[in-house]
Amino acid sequence: QVRLVEFGGGLVQPGGSLRLSCAASGFTFSSAAMRWYRQAPGQERELVAAITKTYGSTNYADSVKGRFTITRDNAKNTVYLQMNSLKPEDTAVYYCNAIREFPYLHVWGQGTQVTVSS
Repeated sequence: QVRLVEFGGGLVQPGGSLRLSCAASGFTFSSAAMRWYRQAPGQERELVAAITKTYGSTNYADSVKGRFTITRDNAKNTVYLQMNSLKPEDTAVYYCNAIREFPYLHVWGQGTQVTVSS
């Protein structure tokens, strides 16, 4: 069964840090590009960070550049999102996503809540 499970969300004060993890199972993890998205209440889901399958090249939304870091460990079938200098506007449900063109794969995790508040 293809599955993504996120861990690590919670409540943190502004300026604090969190590390999200996403454990993959049911497919060859190293064959898929991995992404983190987030969705705040009343807003559309937005892409936060992405990492390629082969060379680990990364891309970030402008709003998180310099604060968030996406990494992957293919041996552990896990992708991470290190979030530093968190702001209240980072509050959202964060979703892990795996995508592969051939054979086609597109799967989402269930999401984990991140709340940045004093």
